[in-house]
Amino acid sequence: MKILTLILSIVAIAFIIFNATKLNFDALLSGESFTAVITIVAALCAITLLQILRISKKIEKLEKKR
Repeated sequence: MKILTLILSIVAIAFIIFNATKLNFDALLSGESFTAVITIVAALCAITLLQILRISKKIEKLEKKR
């Protein structure tokens, strides 16, 4: 599970980097730039959820040890 969350986090970071190159700062909320902003926000949400999953698995492992 740890490897899967790491791979998915790396993919999400790659999406962020790729879409950051598509941003047009003059018209951030129009056309292709708007799609890039939405994708960046979605990738950030995915990274947050993966970190929550990783922390919950650590807590679960600690509970089993007790």
